[in-house]
Amino acid sequence: MNDETHQWRLETMAVRGGHERTQEQEHSEAIFTTSSFVYESAAEAARKFSGDEPGNVYSRFSNPTVQTFERRLAALEGGDRAVATSSGMAAILSLSLGLLEAGDEIVASRSLFGTSIRQFNNFLAKFGVTTHYVPLSDLEAWKAAVSPRTKLFFAETPSNPLQELVDIPALADIAHEHGIKLVIDNCFCTPALQKPLALGADLVVHSATKFLDGQGRAVGGAVVGDHATLEEIYRVNRTCGPCMSPFNAWIFLKGLETLSLRMKAHCENAMGLATWLEAHPAVERVHYSGLSHHPQHDLAAQQQSGFGAVLGVEVKNGQEGAWAVIDATKMLSITGNLGDTKTTITHPATTTHGRLSQDELASAGITPGLIRISVGIEALEDIQADLARGLDRL
Repeated sequence: MNDETHQWRLETMAVRGGHERTQEQEHSEAIFTTSSFVYESAAEAARKFSGDEPGNVYSRFSNPTVQTFERRLAALEGGDRAVATSSGMAAILSLSLGLLEAGDEIVASRSLFGTSIRQFNNFLAKFGVTTHYVPLSDLEAWKAAVSPRTKLFFAETPSNPLQELVDIPALADIAHEHGIKLVIDNCFCTPALQKPLALGADLVVHSATKFLDGQGRAVGGAVVGDHATLEEIYRVNRTCGPCMSPFNAWIFLKGLETLSLRMKAHCENAMGLATWLEAHPAVERVHYSGLSHHPQHDLAAQQQSGFGAVLGVEVKNGQEGAWAVIDATKMLSITGNLGDTKTTITHPATTTHGRLSQDELASAGITPGLIRISVGIEALEDIQADLARGLDRL
């Protein structure tokens, strides 16, 4: 992209960034639904396959629509480059395969998404990579967990679903003092609310399935960072094939166009709902960093431009109470996904985190009475009325 595009603000970049028009001069980004590309000669094919000449070879590792998404997301996050993948979990796996080898260690926050923990414990461990877990906000614990073999710090901030945070610049200082790369999962905030790279992180991972799309239409992921590091991750995509489809990339491009507007609406609704829930007698606790009494409210205000859309809500009567509230809803979508314009609701202990052991659930703060709500952009009054059906009965 030229110098002028780098001066665009986020809202403009989200609409126009990364798009290089073809000879057809299309206004909307084109979808290149092709598996391969043709050449004028055998010599041109040889040059492109060898990398001596830039150009597309095969859609497993380069496709114009996917590249447009990669350029746009990299620009939004302030990174040099992005690599798009088939899912958010594929993004984490590609990153791990590209940067780690047997004997290496990861230090990760205990409050990671349940499937991320399972990937580290059940699959990376098979190949000799060890993961140590620490409380997300405890910087001393991060320091204490470092060994000569530690290669990555991996943190999800804010966490899923308890809205716990870590001081990103402080954690980056610890990582870089020991030659460790800091990876931040920015799924919940997106670059519209938080810029981890500007705060000192080395890499950002996304589940594009969530807020980047924003309408629950497609599955995808991405890693963003510097050119040299992303080249290692790109090689995994090229060889192992966890690539993003052109059609999904086009969907995510359309999602990015409204990202800033949607995140503002999500945040406004989430704050209103959190305040309303706190006052309800059936609610024991609301986990939302936008609330002034949240233990990390000041940190959230400092490193985020908004507090996000995900609430952790603990209700009376444990799992029985949580299920009763969920089952009483008529409008909210009972689903494990989040980041949608539609409000979604789920019981983490038996769904998104359901494969964790009881000790792992307790360590992550996932209680039986905890409900996760990803607040959509419907009328706030309608969301409240739907939740009241069950809450009023507890």
